[in-house]
Amino acid sequence: MTIRFRHGKTLAIAALLAAGMALSALLAYRIALRQSLGKMAEDSAQQLQLQSLALQRLIDRYRVLPGTLALDPELRAALLAPPDATMQHYLNLKLEHANGVTHASTLTLLDRDGLALAANNWREPSSNVGHRYDFRPYFQGAVANGVGTFYAVGISTHVPGYFIAEAVKGNRGEVIGVISVKVPVGELEREWLHGEGTLLLSDKAGVVFLTNQREWEFRELATLKPDEAARMEATRQYEGQQLRPTVYRVLDELGDGSRLVRIIEPEGRGTRLWTSLNLPLEGWTLHLLRSAAGSLATARLAAAVAAGAWAPLILLGLFLQQRRRLIQHRLHSRAELERLITHYTGELRSAQDSVVQAAEAAGSRNASLEHLPQGVSVVDKELRLVAWNTRYQEIFKFPPGLLRAGMPIEDVLRHNARLGRLGPGSVDEAIQRRLEHMRSGSAHMFERERPDGSVLEIRGNPLPGGGFVTSFADITAYKAAARDLRNLATTLEQRIEERTHDLEAAKAEAEHANRSKTRFVAAAVHDLLQPLNAARMYVGVLRARLPGGDDRGLADRVESALEAQDELLASLLDIARLEAGALTAKPVDVPLEPLLTGLARQFGILAQSRGLVLHYVPCHAIAHSDPLLLRRVLQNFLSNAIHYTRRGRVLLGCRRVYDGLRIEVWDTGVGIPEAKRQAIFEEFHRLDSGIDRDGRSAGLGLSIVDRIARLLDHRIGLRSWPGRGSVFSVTVPHGDPAGVVAAPAASSVMTDDDSPLRGCRVWCVDDAPSVREATGALLRHWGCAATLVDSAERAIALARAGEAPDLLLLDYQLGEDVTGLDLLPQLAQRWGVQPPTIVLSAQKDAETRLRVQEAGLRFLPKPAAPAALRALVSQMLLAGGAS
Repeated sequence: MTIRFRHGKTLAIAALLAAGMALSALLAYRIALRQSLGKMAEDSAQQLQLQSLALQRLIDRYRVLPGTLALDPELRAALLAPPDATMQHYLNLKLEHANGVTHASTLTLLDRDGLALAANNWREPSSNVGHRYDFRPYFQGAVANGVGTFYAVGISTHVPGYFIAEAVKGNRGEVIGVISVKVPVGELEREWLHGEGTLLLSDKAGVVFLTNQREWEFRELATLKPDEAARMEATRQYEGQQLRPTVYRVLDELGDGSRLVRIIEPEGRGTRLWTSLNLPLEGWTLHLLRSAAGSLATARLAAAVAAGAWAPLILLGLFLQQRRRLIQHRLHSRAELERLITHYTGELRSAQDSVVQAAEAAGSRNASLEHLPQGVSVVDKELRLVAWNTRYQEIFKFPPGLLRAGMPIEDVLRHNARLGRLGPGSVDEAIQRRLEHMRSGSAHMFERERPDGSVLEIRGNPLPGGGFVTSFADITAYKAAARDLRNLATTLEQRIEERTHDLEAAKAEAEHANRSKTRFVAAAVHDLLQPLNAARMYVGVLRARLPGGDDRGLADRVESALEAQDELLASLLDIARLEAGALTAKPVDVPLEPLLTGLARQFGILAQSRGLVLHYVPCHAIAHSDPLLLRRVLQNFLSNAIHYTRRGRVLLGCRRVYDGLRIEVWDTGVGIPEAKRQAIFEEFHRLDSGIDRDGRSAGLGLSIVDRIARLLDHRIGLRSWPGRGSVFSVTVPHGDPAGVVAAPAASSVMTDDDSPLRGCRVWCVDDAPSVREATGALLRHWGCAATLVDSAERAIALARAGEAPDLLLLDYQLGEDVTGLDLLPQLAQRWGVQPPTIVLSAQKDAETRLRVQEAGLRFLPKPAAPAALRALVSQMLLAGGAS
């Protein structure tokens, strides 16, 4: 029976331990999960606050625009009397100009019946003009209250936006129409793409209308009520959009707008921390969904640690139980002896207890205070000293025998007064003030600095049965430490200010050094390109004179080496300009078909020479980008694809994506390992693939691509499969077909047999002697009569009326202060006519090209290839002769 009882007890203990282990694991899981989710919720709340401020700033930027336009007298006049066609056209242009300044999505003028009289998008097929908007809440709110707002999908444009409307009133204050502006919230959506987690913006009905995840767009966060559905249908708020439900299950409510949920639809979203922030002004709600996988893993780890902590406790319990059994056996043998000893000593203990109690009563007053570090004195309700400790005597250095139990505390105070310890003033008043504190039982605390420099903290408190206790603590060391800390803080602040000043000076010096480095690199590259240009022209003359064979091949190698050096210097110059910020982007609406076709023809010849095939899929889309910089990016992609492909083909094409157009270059080359896909975008980093080691570039191409992409705000993409190939891509935004400028018609090119070069008079104005002589040799080889001029002053002195050359080759930079564009008008004035002119320059940036083209001249970068120079000279001479 005893054994069965013991087994039952053991099982009960085991069950209790198991329950304790499970409970502690559960508590640890809950606490760790709560703490982790709490931190995430705080971070999410801060992010939502920042996003709400950004949204509010975007709306506030356009909030005053309708009110400003509502005061325009021309708009008010148009609403008072129906405008004719001329007036309507003028109003459209006026709103178009206003939109060009404010960059809103649409500006629309509505009459009091809601009919759109004018809009800035009047040129587009999806124009607002002629549509009726009286069913829109923003129109109704403006008519009723003066101001109205509403978020909806555009009826004609089918583009969503936030509408802000203001009533236009007549002279008597009556509403005669409404002016509305649609705020383009798309730019906020693009910013959200770079944020962490899923951002949602829902209206007061719980419909998501703005998000950084397409699968969440136009989803119902809660089931629509019938009246809300009817309102949306009546206002056509989300016309053309299918509202899809959101299915989720709330796992835990965390408070402060946060909860832990499991997302079921959209599919595959998993467990998320859902944090919401109400925007009361618009009635919207901003949501942030972040993955809770990290918090769940932390909670599971905490539960495992808490459960594992029970193992040592269980082992210790087993050990103690075994020890207890051994002790029980030993104590059993001593029990009889202890009972005998207890019996014989009982009477002796009773006698001793009375003696001990008497001794304790005599010394308990002071003995209980001796362990305290403060000096303590206790008086009864009659203000007589009843207890004190040794520390009290040490602080005030009382002579032996002064303190006696039952003596008036006033005697102690007078002793301190005689020694000057009560401070200045009347001694009797100071004593009476202290006695009054004790009689009234008023608690007090103050600090006193003594003549020897020590500081006492004095605290007085009444006793429950009457009386008063006063403690005296020496806080001299604490005060000194606080003073030292204040001095240290002051010193640290001074050092921080000094370090901040030094850092700002170092930063300014570094920026100055960087600008100096950039200017030096640009100047050095410009000077290096001059002899390279001359060398390439001399090589062109030399190749034409060599009959062939090994000598011709050697000349080809020299020209190839000069081309590689030219590319390296051009890359260095581009990097210098990008780092200095001198290279600015000028995005325009550009058709991709001419750009991509030209690249395909150019690199198709290079691919064919290496035994490859370049395929091009035509694309007729319009992009918004800087065509020169975009061409440079694609040139690097194609050059790398051809260089690192042994066999197979290269593909150039374009895909439409949700946020623009993605131009891709595919190849069947060696591929790029995962570990090197980031490094290849660094300067002077080349992929060691074993292909044509001697002909590799300096490793600057993709570095330039990365910088240009950041300048253009384009996204660069890379996918690769080692041994199978790679695909590089750049994503550009959509362009407006109406903004495309028509390209000039291309003129015909003369054949070599019908060349107009022979016998023509050509002037070459260049301040670099090597370039000037090389150009002269090349022109004379082509049969031209070349006149070489070394400066602007010399050119003006040689120019004679009626003796203009057939063609003028003009260097862009003639010395430090004069450019070829400055010299040309003076020469034209002396000649009486401006001859066909080609401007040559080592500055290949887009601004220099644009400046030359705006002057109506042709541009050719240095070092100029002889073939390119001859083709352009022939083309211009032919065009001049035809005219």
